[in-house]
Amino acid sequence: MNFIERIGSKATDTFKNISGFLSFSMKCLREFLLGSFFNRAAFDVLVMQIFFTAYQLLTFFVVLSAVFGSIFIGIVFQTVKSLGLVQYLGDIIMGIVVLEFSPLVTVVLLALRSSSAVNSEIAVMKVNREIDALEAFKIDPVVYLFLPRIISFIISVTVLSSLFAIIVLFSGFLFSSAMFDMSGNIFTDMIAKSITVFDIVLFYVKSIFFGFFISVIPLYNGWRTHYRFTDVPVSVLRGMMGVFMSIVIVEVVSLVARFFLNSL
Repeated sequence: MNFIERIGSKATDTFKNISGFLSFSMKCLREFLLGSFFNRAAFDVLVMQIFFTAYQLLTFFVVLSAVFGSIFIGIVFQTVKSLGLVQYLGDIIMGIVVLEFSPLVTVVLLALRSSSAVNSEIAVMKVNREIDALEAFKIDPVVYLFLPRIISFIISVTVLSSLFAIIVLFSGFLFSSAMFDMSGNIFTDMIAKSITVFDIVLFYVKSIFFGFFISVIPLYNGWRTHYRFTDVPVSVLRGMMGVFMSIVIVEVVSLVARFFLNSL
């Protein structure tokens, strides 16, 4: 009986957590569609969050993209050359390195750096009753705190993923020129023939979903923290577990969608 009760309790808690998260997400989406965040205070929060999420990370991100992307593209080119698969070079660069590798590295980096910070920030505000103070003054925390951060994460992930892809493509051009004596026109034509409009749409849709989940999940877990400081690290741990689970789910769904639609 105790075992059955534990299973039932766990299932009930999971259901409440999922339903609460969906309700929180729908409320944020509703306020976004209503345009409630179009005010100066929310805009200032949006600008500052973009500054902390993307701009402060920009120099490190460019260096990391150049180094890590060059190493990865070099390994790919060396493998392609050794296996004699030069005719598939464009498909490998676009299909693996640009469309999959770029947004995945970007979202993992932002999740480690910014998602945990946002989760901690909102959790501490909840414990200090700052969110209660906003509600007491008739200020909706969804409009003032949550929506600007969600939008900033979506913009940051999308822009930085595009930047990573551009840097990787430039590295690919350098390696193709050095290893295969390939001109810029040939490399450009090869890349253009290896990508479709659907690939570009899927790249940005995946980036948007990445940005949405790595912001909404930490915000939700921070918001539902109890009024105890000892619950803050628990909230951050729970939020980061949810973030990485969502990254895996989005990546798997995008791969299945891409494979299914390309096979049609």
